[in-house]
Amino acid sequence: MDWLINLFTATDSVAHIVVLYAIVIALGVYLGKIKIGGISLGVTFVLFAGIAAGHIGFTATSTVLSFLQEFGLILFVFMIGLQVGPGFFESFKRGGVTLNALSTGMILLNIVVMFACYYIFFDTSDPKNLPMMVGTLYGAVTNTPGLGAANEALTSVFKDGEIPQIASGYACAYPLGVLGIIGATIALKYICHISTDKEESKLDEEENENGAVKPHFMSLEVTNSYLEGKTIAQVHNFLNRDFVCSRILHDGHVLTPSSSTIFHIGDRLFVVCAANDAEAIIAFIGPIVDVDWKKQDEPMVSKRIVVTRPQINGKTLWQMHFSSAFGVNVTRITRHGMDLFASSNLPLQVGDRLMVVGPEGAVNRVASVLGNSVKRLNAPNIATIFIGILVGIIFGSIPIAVPGIPVPIKLGLAGGPLIIAILIGRFGYKVHLVTYTTTSANMMLREIGLVLFLASVGIKAGNGFWETIVQGDGLKYVYTGFIITVIPIFIIGLIARLKYKFNYFTIMGMIAGTYTDPPALAYANSACSKDAPAVGYSTVYPLSMFLRIFTAQIIVLFSVECDNAL
Repeated sequence: MDWLINLFTATDSVAHIVVLYAIVIALGVYLGKIKIGGISLGVTFVLFAGIAAGHIGFTATSTVLSFLQEFGLILFVFMIGLQVGPGFFESFKRGGVTLNALSTGMILLNIVVMFACYYIFFDTSDPKNLPMMVGTLYGAVTNTPGLGAANEALTSVFKDGEIPQIASGYACAYPLGVLGIIGATIALKYICHISTDKEESKLDEEENENGAVKPHFMSLEVTNSYLEGKTIAQVHNFLNRDFVCSRILHDGHVLTPSSSTIFHIGDRLFVVCAANDAEAIIAFIGPIVDVDWKKQDEPMVSKRIVVTRPQINGKTLWQMHFSSAFGVNVTRITRHGMDLFASSNLPLQVGDRLMVVGPEGAVNRVASVLGNSVKRLNAPNIATIFIGILVGIIFGSIPIAVPGIPVPIKLGLAGGPLIIAILIGRFGYKVHLVTYTTTSANMMLREIGLVLFLASVGIKAGNGFWETIVQGDGLKYVYTGFIITVIPIFIIGLIARLKYKFNYFTIMGMIAGTYTDPPALAYANSACSKDAPAVGYSTVYPLSMFLRIFTAQIIVLFSVECDNAL
């Protein structure tokens, strides 16, 4: 049985290290699925499993723990950057400037409240209290990448001394952070006397007002005698409404029309248009009819094609001549999760997903023109990922001189890869880097990086965690974390509602995105049948994630260096 004992006790053995991480991660993931009041801590429970393992002495060598911690952090942060990169700059264009400004204000308020709690409740003469408050801050805002960035910055500051285990503050504040975010958003509803039913009806009105981009699908029968013998191009010009006719049923045969296709009385059309134009098109062409478009004699397919060729970027659908040159029609475009009507003057962007309808051979030719690299990218592009990580580490290692700070600061192993990943995700195609990865592949790499980081941090912090709770400032971390969570939500939430008149569900999504908190988004989505929470979340999430990670390092470096100067 010695072999079995050595497996769990020999800290320098590879088998022991693998067993340690397998147990901690598996246990943490399973426990994280347990819901209390419909809320779970998710994968963050890996941190608590690691703390328990470290507390009982089930650990590994510090070198191994540090390597896996930093590598996990780099992988996690880089995959986040690739995910948010394509929409990072776009988030400022879709009316999101105000939402991002409010989100930035909330992040800064979190930092201000943290410093206020530090000076009010803690001994400022102890140099480890401020770093512990930084850990508490990131537990309060449920932002694990920020914890990683702060922890990485501390390693560069405490080179010779003992590094504060800020994960203890994070672990103390995190549970109430999750509850506090949801609770504060609920409290806002009552403070502002908000009726959720009225808010949903307002969203319906806004959707109707935004019908210019929302695609509408319908089958029509040609009954207007004026259209007999007229081409689709002539009907377009006369009606002065943009629409796409993707299929025509004529004399029992289904055809893929082009701009020169002639209408006849009794033809049945499958039409896609902007929601605002539907009524006018119906009045001009004819009534809505029920047609089974699956029954057809011509082999037709509908296929989503991804724009991946940089040459296509910025070209409009009209310039591509899909109908006349290929005999296919584009019915809608999905961009950053939103469906757009395929207007002829809509510029295409790399990453757009086009729904193309037509004969299979023609659709495949369009796919080759647009790139559609997704077919070859069922697995992540490993070369791009590691090239990006290499450049990110080099970029993060560049010393930056900041006035008032005695030593140059660095973006580090979190900030550098994050910025490079965002830039690669948005502009990588310009340097011939294929950045697309499937959602599942991105999520897998991201989660592996996250659990490696959380497990390592937890195992390191486990040795002194119980003492922190029982004899130290554990209780202080709990209630100060709660204060850090809720006060900025109330302040910014009231400003967003009373001054800028944002919809309550949009505010909920904005708060969840600012705190990068999926449980809060899940709650918001469950309370609303519309996509307003998701839109608010996705609008502020890229910038919020960047600022959370970037400010973590700035806070640590600035605070510690100022303390040293004093």
